[in-house]
Amino acid sequence: MSRRAGILEFAILGLLRESPMHGYELRKRLNTSLGVFRAFSYGTLYPCLKTLVASGWLIEEPGSAPEDVVAASLTGRRAKIVYRLTAEGKEHFEELLSQTGPDAYEDEHFAARFAFFGQTSRDVRMRVLEGRRGRLEERLEKMGASLARTRERLDDYTLELQRHGMESVEREVRWLNELIESERAGRDLKGAVSGEPDSQDTTSGASGGLPRSREDDSRTGPSDDTAT
Repeated sequence: MSRRAGILEFAILGLLRESPMHGYELRKRLNTSLGVFRAFSYGTLYPCLKTLVASGWLIEEPGSAPEDVVAASLTGRRAKIVYRLTAEGKEHFEELLSQTGPDAYEDEHFAARFAFFGQTSRDVRMRVLEGRRGRLEERLEKMGASLARTRERLDDYTLELQRHGMESVEREVRWLNELIESERAGRDLKGAVSGEPDSQDTTSGASGGLPRSREDDSRTGPSDDTAT
């Protein structure tokens, strides 16, 4: 399984843990609530759902909402399929939530993981946040070294783009420091930050998004390395 497919499966299981949904509703939630999936199509979503059903983690049920029943009777088509998480699927999702390997620190995976922090234990949240911070600090070091080597060969606009990329990473590191401090103090962040990644792109090439920054009241996504 590719890393991106694994993130999609994780997100689907997490959303269905909240409530059963049909495919269109799932896609809408993936696009609006989890911005990292805005580019996914039905051609990607439904094979993933079929895989999860075959694995025993989801079951398919005919939609029972009144509008679904009426639409089916008028068109002669069967009601929309609703996907429901099984007990095995819930157990599998909880196992995925507990994992804190290196993939959890990458841009897209971290945004998806953060979206479900409300369902994640505090010790796992801490490991993911600290791992993400360490990954970004490594990125900053590489970006700084690259900029020092190449700045004399860059025009002013390219140089500004490199600086912007570094500043984006630095802002996310400061934001992570605040989150880690709050976690260590045992404060509940549910009322302080939104757990939904933004779907807006940044010029640093970020995928997905992160909650609102307290420092500048703007939204930034997981930063990407723009250094050459």
